[in-house]
Amino acid sequence: MNTPINFAHRGASAYCPENTMAAFARAVELGATGIETDIQRTKDGKLVCIHDDSLLRTAGLNRLVNDTDYEELSHLDAGSWFDPSFSGERVPTLDQLLQLAAQSELILNLELKNGVVLYPGMEAEVIAAVREAGLANRVVLSSFNHYSLALCKQLAPDIRTGILYMEGLFRPWEYAATLKADALHAYHYAVLPEWVHDAAEAGIVYHPFTVNEDREMVRLIEAGVAGIITDYPDRLNALLAERG
Repeated sequence: MNTPINFAHRGASAYCPENTMAAFARAVELGATGIETDIQRTKDGKLVCIHDDSLLRTAGLNRLVNDTDYEELSHLDAGSWFDPSFSGERVPTLDQLLQLAAQSELILNLELKNGVVLYPGMEAEVIAAVREAGLANRVVLSSFNHYSLALCKQLAPDIRTGILYMEGLFRPWEYAATLKADALHAYHYAVLPEWVHDAAEAGIVYHPFTVNEDREMVRLIEAGVAGIITDYPDRLNALLAERG
């Protein structure tokens, strides 16, 4: 059985402010072999790593990322909301994360946050940045916007894509094949061993999210998933180490 990719969800987000360079670096220290992050675009076209459409929760500015120039965004404090010790952490750019990954063997799961706020052309821009960094073989592009994923595959057939969904898809590996997707990024309760097996028979793997309890991690490891997305990469790393 192959060892699942240990995807740190928004970095080591249980221990550091999510989607910051501190969270990404800590994830590596805790044994993550992959990093999951969210990609949005500033008003002036800079690709940045942030989950919410609004800057309010994590960076203190009540404005959409899409309506904010990068110069202003780059000075916002994206760490203090989590803990005062992280004061001064910034919203990182995609390029900063790509540089970190290029210095390691990390696999990146880049979620395109283009469901509520649409970012025309984002797919091509992310793909270009990934290619420029030489990481096309170490990236999975995911999204809840499946039209976006279909476009990604049209633009870059060699770059893996993962379909994000919550529950209720019937034979999702067959649906994934219609998009030429490589992976199913399902909410972890929507993953059963027989589905993992049937998907694998069709050449589709599972990367369930967001898995934080040891028992659920073990269940999914035993089911044969190819990756697990977690806020606690150290917990998953310890369980994988126990299993050899």
